Amino acid sequence: MSEPISLAVIGGSGFYEMPGLEDVEEFDVATPFGPPSDRVRVGMLGGQRVAFLARHGRRHTILPSELPQRANFWALKQLGVERVLSVSAVGSLREVYAPGHLAVPSQLIDRTWGRPSTFFGDGLVGHISFADPFCPRMRAAVLAAARAAGATVHDGGTYVVMQGPAFSTRAESELHRAWGADLIGMTALPEAKLAREAELCYATLACVTDYDCWHETEAAVDAATVFETLRRNAAVSREAVRLLVSALPARDGCACATALDVAILTPREAVAAETRERLAPVLRRWLEAGR
Repeated sequence: MSEPISLAVIGGSGFYEMPGLEDVEEFDVATPFGPPSDRVRVGMLGGQRVAFLARHGRRHTILPSELPQRANFWALKQLGVERVLSVSAVGSLREVYAPGHLAVPSQLIDRTWGRPSTFFGDGLVGHISFADPFCPRMRAAVLAAARAAGATVHDGGTYVVMQGPAFSTRAESELHRAWGADLIGMTALPEAKLAREAELCYATLACVTDYDCWHETEAAVDAATVFETLRRNAAVSREAVRLLVSALPARDGCACATALDVAILTPREAVAAETRERLAPVLRRWLEAGR
């Protein structure tokens, strides 16, 4: 597709549809990494072309550790997506991040394993800059949209990405609190890394559903609690997305848009034809910049 898509929304638990999306087309994108989580739905929202992808599938059939993240981001890039908003359920590790609140995290701690987390390899060597794992411009825009939607929203915070699918033990919850983490969830990685490698602006709108299992007076988290809180919070999250679409940040001058220029060490002429073909959507701008 030649026409760019301003924003892709990746909907997490409880967020399987994008109300208000008009003139919707569904794309079943074949990728070198297998099928994405679901068909990508593309339509118009607030005068902008917007894509929607149900992270776990629209019937919630994929575990966090099973998510085909490389396929998801390859497909979004192939379709012409420029920015990605992840809407995700998280637990709170701090009293101030109460269930029902939203947060726009600024940092990540990776406690996952065995998840393919890079497009690099097989003769292509790159090391993305990841000190700030979320796009600063997107973070600011998402924060403003969530506030305008009437949500209680927190600016920043460190999000621990755990493996799952089980929730934390009490000892793990206290360990993460001792590390200074604020939120815990299962999906922001490798999403954020792959988004940076694909030169996409990426941010997370985190929906706080519970206090994990550290809180002295609150019950330990379970799946039923998570989904009930998400159900109550769905309207404000969707309104935040609607408002974001009308106030998307510019990409000109954003480091996300040219991340590969300072990441890839392999000379362009040394990149094998097979790799060029397999990663065509991801590498296209970088390869053309060297001409």
